[in-house]
Amino acid sequence: MAEYTIILEGLEVAMRLGIHPHEAVPQRVRLSVWMTVDYAAPPGADRIEEVLDYDFVRDGIRALVEGPGFALQETLVDAVAALCLADPRVRAVRVRSMKPDVYPDAAVGCEIVRERYAG
Repeated sequence: MAEYTIILEGLEVAMRLGIHPHEAVPQRVRLSVWMTVDYAAPPGADRIEEVLDYDFVRDGIRALVEGPGFALQETLVDAVAALCLADPRVRAVRVRSMKPDVYPDAAVGCEIVRERYAG
């Protein structure tokens, strides 16, 4: 078994996220994803078919945020985690969302870790 951490760092999207009236319009959100991925063996042929393609995560997140939006960052990061865990090679995932423009002096965010349980 070969374990790797696949990282998508700082993907910036414009989306509806929040409960306040001013958040009814799209705002800037940064998403980062770290996936613990298990492969049967290290990639030997140096071909994308042997590994998890980053496009799968990036495209999946973009599709999620193009929808009606989310009220809570907790709901958003759970949806991203579920997307990642849909690939059976992903054993664990950590997802972070940040809203950098909510306050003039601070960003606000949410981070979760989800694991696939055998059984």
